[in-house]
Amino acid sequence: MTILTDDLLERIRLRAAGYDHDNSFAHEDLAELAAAGYLAAFVPVEWGGAGLGFAQVTREQSRLAAASPATALAINMHLVWTGVARVLLDRGDDSLAYVLHEAAAGEIFAFGVSEPGNDLVLFGSTTDARPRDDGGYEFTGTKIFTSLSPVWTRLGVFGIDTSGPQPQLVHAFLERGTDGIEIVDDWDTVGMRASQSNTTRLSSARARPDRVFGHRPVGPSAHPIVFAIFATFLTLVSSVYRGIAERGLELGVEAARSRRSLRTGISADQDPITRWKLADAAIAIDALTPQLDTLARDIDDLVDRGDQWFRALTGLKLRATETARFCIDQAVRVAGGSSFRSSHELGRLYRDVLAGGFHPSNEDSVHSTVATAILGPITDQAPSKGLST
Repeated sequence: MTILTDDLLERIRLRAAGYDHDNSFAHEDLAELAAAGYLAAFVPVEWGGAGLGFAQVTREQSRLAAASPATALAINMHLVWTGVARVLLDRGDDSLAYVLHEAAAGEIFAFGVSEPGNDLVLFGSTTDARPRDDGGYEFTGTKIFTSLSPVWTRLGVFGIDTSGPQPQLVHAFLERGTDGIEIVDDWDTVGMRASQSNTTRLSSARARPDRVFGHRPVGPSAHPIVFAIFATFLTLVSSVYRGIAERGLELGVEAARSRRSLRTGISADQDPITRWKLADAAIAIDALTPQLDTLARDIDDLVDRGDQWFRALTGLKLRATETARFCIDQAVRVAGGSSFRSSHELGRLYRDVLAGGFHPSNEDSVHSTVATAILGPITDQAPSKGLST
């Protein structure tokens, strides 16, 4: 099933340069995507949604990203929360079923998890989560890269509760208009400008008791919410960068076919060096696509990869973002100096793709995760001093 028609994607593509130039949010894109039912892609059909699984949504997100990376990245954060709810529901946990119902009713969810200086990501927080007598929580802290800032109606946040004998991490959804939420107008970035991922400051912002979930200890844990967030975030963000890579290859091919050398008289698509560059980009995409498609299907099919899930998911994200950067770089080299203009689509993609390195998990974290998966954790044993003879 396809929600995103070619006509819809073409309209989104035509607006992308304007949003980037004006540093403005993609309001028209969001309106059309909502009208098409895309914000309810993960919602079961019987609840008013499209009933798509991860294998389908990741393909749709790649197509959307090929049209407008910033719009796809912004919508991604709404789809993360609906995807998390779907992962849990498919595994018999309906604790976030209300997220799917509210998405079907038109609510827009945003991902308020990233924090300045927090390299623990989901396993620690700099945000204070203070319990209230009624079972709710008050959150105080700063969230960064909060996509959909101009329009979200539900903000998923988390923080650390230090009120008990052992610190706990706790998640909750805040509603727009709640006292203590300040959205800072500070999104003036190199790329991904239409996502408007502003900083959000929380000052005793209250979450209702029925919107608090995911209590767990600090540090890595087997809590279902951890797997659900990692699985959803990393596959969806990878799908965005696959779309960027695929569009970069398309633009590289177009450039090769439209350029002709004054020195040799042949078109660039007949030049062996140009052909090698574009073939190398295609080979990289060919390696990424089955990895992403397989992991997406495994989430849908409830495949049990045990403790190897995180190795696979973080590795996927790194491959996707690095592949996208490589493909755009190759396309720019083929297109030449014209792509150096900010108005050129390749110039915009060149800036957009840089955001890939800032999404968790970063390169260092991925290699640490994979090393632990294949070698086991680092022990406290001191290294040997001196050399044996």
